[in-house]
Amino acid sequence: MNYYIAIDIGGTQLRAAVFPEDSSIPVIIRKIPTQQEGEIPLNRLYSLIDSVWAEKQPVVSIGVAVPGPVDPYTGIVMETPNIRGWTDLPLQKYLEDRFHVPVALGNDANLAALAEWRYGVGRGHRHLVYVTVSTGIGGGVIADNRLLLGQRGLAAELGHVTVDPDGPLCSCGKRGHLEALASGPAMARWAAEELNKGRPSCLPPGLALTAKQVAEAASAGDTLALEAFQRAGTALGRTLADYLHIFNPSILVIGGGVSQSGSLILDPIRAALCQYVISPHYLDSFILATASLGDDVVLIGALALAQTLPEP
Repeated sequence: MNYYIAIDIGGTQLRAAVFPEDSSIPVIIRKIPTQQEGEIPLNRLYSLIDSVWAEKQPVVSIGVAVPGPVDPYTGIVMETPNIRGWTDLPLQKYLEDRFHVPVALGNDANLAALAEWRYGVGRGHRHLVYVTVSTGIGGGVIADNRLLLGQRGLAAELGHVTVDPDGPLCSCGKRGHLEALASGPAMARWAAEELNKGRPSCLPPGLALTAKQVAEAASAGDTLALEAFQRAGTALGRTLADYLHIFNPSILVIGGGVSQSGSLILDPIRAALCQYVISPHYLDSFILATASLGDDVVLIGALALAQTLPEP
């Protein structure tokens, strides 16, 4: 039997899994910290791949999910958050030279979209939009059964659309992006600011508030926490209506930690979608769904990417 290796590169940890050719369930999966004093991350990645490929099974190809911008056509990592020195890194070439099998690279949020379309809740849909709402907001688009990449592989930065030009500063340095208004940290930051203005709430004061605390307070009926979800969900729903206008998907999948808040975030999203969509026909046979593949979604996306490569 042939196998595929899937890699999920993160700023804090590296994950690798080996999948048989006929299954999306890994036969082995391992993770290690991305960085360790005295050892460069690239060598740690080599060691991790060696460790899951210890028996030297016949591996067809390797798929790699990378955070941040990556050129999937050249296999160059343009830059990565939290991994120092990974700028214009020819990672595909390095891995192919080392392991002698075809390698493909993709942005992690794009590959999560590919995973949900190929193996998750999006199966059977030709047109899918995936949005992950967590520490940041990212996404991916399937159009006519193909992952939308763009000229340099930089398409579908769905969290970096301007919702409010005078809004809060985004992690990218621009103002008023969706991520700055509706991500988990954005909700927590807004609630903390309101607390500092004297708003009554069961939430603890101080700027160290977390999205999890806001979710717990909202579940308990706290008015301020509920408003934080209403505000974020409305911003999301309004922007997702724009995505319906642009991409006309049959399914829109919400992933990431914030999606696990259920109706707290989904109800205001649905309400805003219905309010801001320009025609009810965009909602004909349309499905709003939550992601189904859990924490392994990016690894499974890297698997799906590896499966698109020709055998050596």
